[in-house]
Amino acid sequence: MERRSFTLFVLPSVSVMTALMVVPLGTTIWLSLTDLLLRDLDSAPFIGLGNYAEVLRDPDFWRATRFTLAFVAVTVPVEMALGIVFALLLDRVGRGRSFYLAALLLPFIVTPVVGTLLFRNLFSRGGLISWLVEVFTGEPFVIDGSNVRFLIMLHAVWHVTPFAFVSVFAGLQTLPQERVEAAAIDGGKFGDIFWHVTLPHLRSILFFVAIISIMDSYRVFDSVFVFAGNRFDDSHTLSVYNSVVALDAKIGRLGKGHAIAVLTVVGIFAALVPFLVRSYKEQIAERA
Repeated sequence: MERRSFTLFVLPSVSVMTALMVVPLGTTIWLSLTDLLLRDLDSAPFIGLGNYAEVLRDPDFWRATRFTLAFVAVTVPVEMALGIVFALLLDRVGRGRSFYLAALLLPFIVTPVVGTLLFRNLFSRGGLISWLVEVFTGEPFVIDGSNVRFLIMLHAVWHVTPFAFVSVFAGLQTLPQERVEAAAIDGGKFGDIFWHVTLPHLRSILFFVAIISIMDSYRVFDSVFVFAGNRFDDSHTLSVYNSVVALDAKIGRLGKGHAIAVLTVVGIFAALVPFLVRSYKEQIAERA
């Protein structure tokens, strides 16, 4: 392909990516170096790395970071494990597969805020779960600081597992049955076939699911805001803490909020590095 043709071919994509990614990221980095306030958007004095130094000394930032990392470490493996289990079970179903597929995808289709509100209402006073707990224990279930983190993680697993499930299920449809039958003829049991045949076939898909799940979990906002709001500061993730800092009616530290956003992006990248490196090495090995 000639250089001119190649340039004309990639120019629209590069222009769109620059407009939607590079420019906003550059603007965010610049504003993170200023003392921009919500109540005074016309003035943004340059303060260098002052916001970053303040954020790194803020105990609320580190508390939100710890909960965010715990959220990712707990929910992502559980979502992927359940997705694999459900996909393997559905792959063995013949009659009614479409019904089960639609039912399993329903939590992922529901709008996040609406789904979170429905899920929270189950545990609120007067909700089904709260009522059942009261029937068996005599005391209603109350959402408080001791259980709100567990409920946030439980909702995340309920909401995101269908993504892992449908990705793995699609991968199972491309698994050559000749390999499975050959392994079974050689005396392989279900566990052996899964570990030596099915799992290697799904490796690329599982890497993809892990990367997307980590990115989404690291920047989770909707469910945490609905569950915790302004009541449970200990249960704020980085995204929620960012909104509290930047959009507070009295303080509104937009410059500091942009600094938190930049640090969040850096954290996401750091969390993805092991997966990206391994994926790159596998692609190089396949081409060799």
